[in-house]
Amino acid sequence: MSFHPNEVQRRARVASAILAGAFVFLGGAFFRTQVLQNARYVLASEENRLREVPLPAPRGIIYDRNGQIIAENLPGYSISLLPKNAASRSEDSLRAVMKRIGTLVPVSAEAIGAAVRRFRRDPIRPTVLFADAPFELVSVLEERRVEFPGLIIQSAPKRFYPDGPAVSALVGYTGEISDAELGQDRFVDYKPGQQVGKDGIERQYESRLRGREGTRFVEVDARGRVVREDAREDLLPEAPPALWTNIDLDLQRFVAGIFGDSLIGGVVAMEPKSGEVLALHSAPTFDPNRFIGGIPRSYWDALQDDKRKPLYNKAIKGTYPPGSVWKLQTAIIAMEAGLVDMDDHMSTPCTGGYQFGNRYFRCWDKKGHGDVTLAGAIEHSCDVYFYQLGLKIGLQNLVAGGIRLGSRERTGIDLPAENRPLFPEESAKQYYDKLFGPQGWSNAVVLNLSIGQGENSQTVVNMARFYTALATDGQAARPEIVRGQAERTPLFKLTPKQMQGIQDALANVVGRGTAAGSRLQGIAVAGKTGTAQNAQDQVNDHAWFVGYAPAGDPKIVVAVMLEFGGHGSRAARIATKIMERYLKQQVTSMPEVDG
Repeated sequence: MSFHPNEVQRRARVASAILAGAFVFLGGAFFRTQVLQNARYVLASEENRLREVPLPAPRGIIYDRNGQIIAENLPGYSISLLPKNAASRSEDSLRAVMKRIGTLVPVSAEAIGAAVRRFRRDPIRPTVLFADAPFELVSVLEERRVEFPGLIIQSAPKRFYPDGPAVSALVGYTGEISDAELGQDRFVDYKPGQQVGKDGIERQYESRLRGREGTRFVEVDARGRVVREDAREDLLPEAPPALWTNIDLDLQRFVAGIFGDSLIGGVVAMEPKSGEVLALHSAPTFDPNRFIGGIPRSYWDALQDDKRKPLYNKAIKGTYPPGSVWKLQTAIIAMEAGLVDMDDHMSTPCTGGYQFGNRYFRCWDKKGHGDVTLAGAIEHSCDVYFYQLGLKIGLQNLVAGGIRLGSRERTGIDLPAENRPLFPEESAKQYYDKLFGPQGWSNAVVLNLSIGQGENSQTVVNMARFYTALATDGQAARPEIVRGQAERTPLFKLTPKQMQGIQDALANVVGRGTAAGSRLQGIAVAGKTGTAQNAQDQVNDHAWFVGYAPAGDPKIVVAVMLEFGGHGSRAARIATKIMERYLKQQVTSMPEVDG
């Protein structure tokens, strides 16, 4: 079949146009792919070849006031699993890897469960199999790395508390972020597997202690096996600045040593003018280092089963009837109202008890204290005097005065989960009507409240805060763990003569009163003992002492509460030892000055 020459030329032109169009189309596609969309396809290629592995950041170091370390970071190891592609990210494959590891070293069901939970939270992120891997496990897996494609073994900072149990009540501990925490606004940019503060300073100052996570790039082949670990320059993690506290670590250790493992209670030691917390302890204690990387089930069960509640911070969470350490509030309320002065007597002397209606309210001293003044009643802790003083004040005024002096308020200490003290509401009658019914109570409740019993339970830290006002000028200092600005709140206002009378009476408590057995040689101590009845144990009372030293120029306020500790004099002996240790330590550490 032949074509006319013109037809051949026409068809040739059409074919040339089609070929030209095809080359233009292909050229445009190549230009778009290689030039206009180059970054996109390079990124896709890099994602197939390179995998991002998070590099945990070290947490901020926590120091005491003198530069001693409370919390630091030590080198540790973490083991993660890197899936080769999206299709391989299955829970079954993860469990299979964990079981294979279990044939080499013991792997608990808890560890498998934790790894699965991390995977479920974020299947795309490398799954942490062991957050705090022991060196033995690392050694075994390094030798058999070829059997575990996608396994990432890397160094990771590990939190460490050199003084462990001695600082647990204030520093808290860290742990892996939970599902519940991941849903909270304060953890909005956190990822599964990261470590966060769970209690104490670690939790309170999480935003300041958290570092910036880095990224490590590894090269993988088509099967997801790591072929090169330094495929690209790493983005190194960044550590945050150190956190400086007001804690005196030497004093903190001393307090923990006094309590040991036999006493139950709480201690707060503060500087009265600044509110700086020098020591805070709750006994019995626990070892926060055991929580790092996942607490062993046996240790957790032991803590939970211990009836002494080692995980419960008795210094800021425990609420206890304050007993006689609260009598100073009764005295101040009456003095501010002009109802009594330091040298005033009550109408009925103390003969060992007080008859009110058809009830006989006993004094702690069955022999009685005789006809005493307010100063003598404070010195010898005469219940009968304060019964009558409470009746003079009246229920509504006593409750309102207690509220004004902070008996219903948290102190604002910079630690999480401080409990609010328990105290009647401002409308006292409505409060007792609701509590006991309109006919179920009488003014006898005033007698109990006036001596720190009844519907009155205070925290150790709150009583320490109140006594900072007694030690100074009526202004209470907010307890402060981490260095900041001192914050003082006016609580009461007495005349200089009245203030001096109160302080002299508190000095006489230790000089010759209920805490006379706790006198220190060369150091004048002022304070108040308390022996508080409690509903949990009708035989053994709670023992309190709150005081300060030196009496004439206070440098330290100490509040001690011993659960079921008996008489307050026992708490006084512990408190004065703490004062002595701190004050003598301050003297010996002062630099020599010429002239």
